Amino acid sequence: MGESGFAASIREARAAGRRLIDLTVSNPTVCGFAYDADAILAPLAGAGALVYDPDPRGMRSARAAVAGYYGDHGANVDPDAVVLTTSTSEGYGYLFRLLCDAGDEVLVAQPSYPLFDFLAALEDVRLRTYPLFYDDGWWIDFAELERRIGPRTKAVVVVHPNNPTGHATWAAERERLQEICARSGLALIVDEVFLDYPLGEERLTSFAVGPHPVLTFCLSGVSKIAGLPQMKVGWIVGLGPEGVRREALGRLEVIADTFLSMNAPVQMALPNWLAGRKGIQEQILARVRGNLAAVQESGVEMLRVEAGWSAILRLPQMGRDHEVADVLSREAGVVVHPGSFYGIAESGRVVVSLLGFEQEFAEGLERIVHGLKLNHGSY
Repeated sequence: MGESGFAASIREARAAGRRLIDLTVSNPTVCGFAYDADAILAPLAGAGALVYDPDPRGMRSARAAVAGYYGDHGANVDPDAVVLTTSTSEGYGYLFRLLCDAGDEVLVAQPSYPLFDFLAALEDVRLRTYPLFYDDGWWIDFAELERRIGPRTKAVVVVHPNNPTGHATWAAERERLQEICARSGLALIVDEVFLDYPLGEERLTSFAVGPHPVLTFCLSGVSKIAGLPQMKVGWIVGLGPEGVRREALGRLEVIADTFLSMNAPVQMALPNWLAGRKGIQEQILARVRGNLAAVQESGVEMLRVEAGWSAILRLPQMGRDHEVADVLSREAGVVVHPGSFYGIAESGRVVVSLLGFEQEFAEGLERIVHGLKLNHGSY
């Protein structure tokens, strides 16, 4: 596969020494947030980490801390229902192995983050997409979802809230999903890494909160919850009807045991990191909401977003046969993700991260507005 025009424009601009404003940065550790270094690093030095005492599901103290996190969300989670992983990506790998044979299918929403394609391919699993549609907010197209369930479909993936649309799965959609999965004998995989970042006043409800009429797996980790992507800690929570849940967790333990448990220092530190998550979450939410307000004030059209760190901008085409993102990087010196990166079919859609420095983010918006005026006369 050759280099895209978008990638080429960025490479050429950087090679020429041009200053680009990157509105795609989503790594919190490089966005100027204040981390309590002592509180984060000190637990890694515990003497207990010198002893190798592996547990396929992870240390019970670490799993209890995860259960406590869900308790703060109103869910009663048994620590024995938690399996620690080194990332949500590894969690997906475990679940695809658990639920699927080679050639089986999993349904995943579109638009969505493209990582799923690679994770599924590594496990010889086929992805089939079901659409989210936009009508003054994002909604699951349940008619299409049901039409795409086939004899080899094993699970439905829901990202709650979705990346990049910011679509949150509220009670009515959750009930419909559970009814469809129950009728078709499917498991429900729910990725909740952005659960703690609602952009409105209403708090999001975790799928870990019952009832659980179908086999359900909740995925999350400290990458987003505590703003610590470098620590590589994730988990799976298994929920559902007791007999089915117990059998699935037993098989999941065999998979986890085959790959051996994650390293001891981070497991010992996990309770401290989860306990201290509120400080970084407050900073991130303030930044994201501030940048969201800047988009609204700029006059750039934005699709409604309910939660998470991203926003989708609706821009007019800027030159025939050119991707908007390509033109913005070449002519305005602004890096955004083309909507096609996330499977957005409509033209003129770009995705920006709301996590960047406020001043640079505002400057990037000004450049976008200026570029639109140059191309369209007014905007």
